[in-house]
Amino acid sequence: GSQFRHLTGSVRSETISDASNLLEGIIEITSAGHGYVVSPDSEQDIWVNRDSLNTAFDGDKVRIALMKRSRKKPEGRVVEILARARDTFIGTLEPIGGRLFFIPDQKNAAVDFIIPQDKAGEGKKGEKVVVRLTSWEKGTANPYGEVIRVLGKVGANETEMQSILLENGFRLEFPDDVMRETDSYPDLIPEEEALLRKDFRKVLTFTIDPEDAKDFDDAISFREVKKGLYEVGVHIADVTHYVKPESALDKEALLRATSVYLVDRCVPMLPEKLSNGICSLSPGTDKLCFSAVFEMDDEGQVESEWFGKTIIHSGRRYSYEDAQEVLDGKADDFSDALLKLNLIAKQLRDQRFKNGAINFETIEVKFRLDEHANPIDVFVKERKDAHLLIEDFMLLANRKVAEFVGKRKGKEIPFVYRVHDLPDDEKLNNFSEFAQLF
Repeated sequence: GSQFRHLTGSVRSETISDASNLLEGIIEITSAGHGYVVSPDSEQDIWVNRDSLNTAFDGDKVRIALMKRSRKKPEGRVVEILARARDTFIGTLEPIGGRLFFIPDQKNAAVDFIIPQDKAGEGKKGEKVVVRLTSWEKGTANPYGEVIRVLGKVGANETEMQSILLENGFRLEFPDDVMRETDSYPDLIPEEEALLRKDFRKVLTFTIDPEDAKDFDDAISFREVKKGLYEVGVHIADVTHYVKPESALDKEALLRATSVYLVDRCVPMLPEKLSNGICSLSPGTDKLCFSAVFEMDDEGQVESEWFGKTIIHSGRRYSYEDAQEVLDGKADDFSDALLKLNLIAKQLRDQRFKNGAINFETIEVKFRLDEHANPIDVFVKERKDAHLLIEDFMLLANRKVAEFVGKRKGKEIPFVYRVHDLPDDEKLNNFSEFAQLF
């Protein structure tokens, strides 16, 4: 049967002509094809019948006219599209009735696109493609589009992975101006920059990350200041040295917001030269960092702290498995430091739980892939001391930086705190009653 869908039908209610009944808002379209408009000028969402969408897609900013009610809830019809939320869609090409149609994957894009033959590019029947909306005249059943990217055969691993990313708004490539800006940065750090920073290059420093990690964001340094007193440095890659405000890199990072991890790949927030190169704390090269440095005793008590810009030189890259082997007794050049750090981390952990910390740890499942990125095995990820060691020192750095900023006298500094509100008493009591059953 044909998957051909179109918008037809007559308006069910009479439109109120008074201009004061025109509202603006964002339309959300359900999988059934009807819409709800969320408007700051209406306490209730306004229902829009699928026959009254007037070419609106999910997420568009629209102007609607309120209608005389045939329902209990307010009802309206779209009279103007003010801004499209998106102009590209992902789906499949299908010939129907002698014409080429594009069927979007989006459940709430309840209309197919007509693709003129000269706009199909390399796209073929049954392939998954990216289509740009080119026009949709009011009063016509279907929009027109053009194929701008062929993703490949439906069901193929690479096709579906790219589809997931593109469908959720992630860009697969970086714009040319971002790449030009990235390429302008030298691979080596100028010595004049090193002289402006606290130098940790001669201090024992290492990273601990997953086996398959491509970039290393944080490092730990360690040295004994005197018997029973240790300097522990938590070093975070100084990305802001390279990503300047309002630069092309900054604007692209703002759009991406984060790096995205799928089963078989990472789509980085910054180009690979930065994310996996200059800003990755890989061993054997000088790296720029922001650091939180603590002098601590065997009990995990912080005697002094320092925060600032540094230059480091990691001497070793551990996987969690490698580090765990050292903690279990395997000797190497860093084993004394790792063992002492692990003892201090356990003290920090005990203190946190005594102060009311809750362990929300859940089971994490991971996939083992073959050389073609196809999953061949599934296993439960174990969290051992090597994982917890890194976590405890990162938490210490976060907490101490928050205290440093929050308790600063004088002018307040706007800051993002990792805090949770107090539990709701009613919900807590309900949970307590539920938990008692077990």
